[in-house]
Amino acid sequence: MRLTSKGRYAVRAMLDLTFHSNGNPVRLQEISTRQSISLHYLEQLFRKLRTGKVVKSVRGPGGGYVLSRSQDEITVKDVLDCVGENINPARDILAVPSSGIEVMKDESGNDINAIVDTKEFNLTKGYFENLGQIMQDYLATTSLGDLARKGAGAAYSAAAEQTGGTESTIRSNIGEMNQ
Repeated sequence: MRLTSKGRYAVRAMLDLTFHSNGNPVRLQEISTRQSISLHYLEQLFRKLRTGKVVKSVRGPGGGYVLSRSQDEITVKDVLDCVGENINPARDILAVPSSGIEVMKDESGNDINAIVDTKEFNLTKGYFENLGQIMQDYLATTSLGDLARKGAGAAYSAAAEQTGGTESTIRSNIGEMNQ
């Protein structure tokens, strides 16, 4: 269960595009400079994001990329799916023994994978499948717009702190949601 740099960079780049677009195309070179992400790597990511229909490319002078839909219609899950990120903690639970368990032989002497069907296996498999579903649901309910507003709220909070104002948050942290 791991979110790779590919997924993190894709979300960062999409947020950069959201913040700096204002309806106008943004060049990848600009995103690369602001986010310190290799231009070549961004080109690969944006090819996938364009294929996944979350961005559109604009050619010609002043060209670049724009969001293909409203920032509130593009979820973090959409972005991660486009770049091939799979953070499901149960994706590799296949009911085959781990490498620490001896592989069985069939009648011909060929190696076969033993199937694990214990209470413990089924309990942990179900648990991690549920965790994966919760993660997918959370990612699907958080849009780029939510994150952008949270970023704007953070800027507001810093200014409010200096002037004695109160803080505003868009969405509670996941830990707070589950308590």
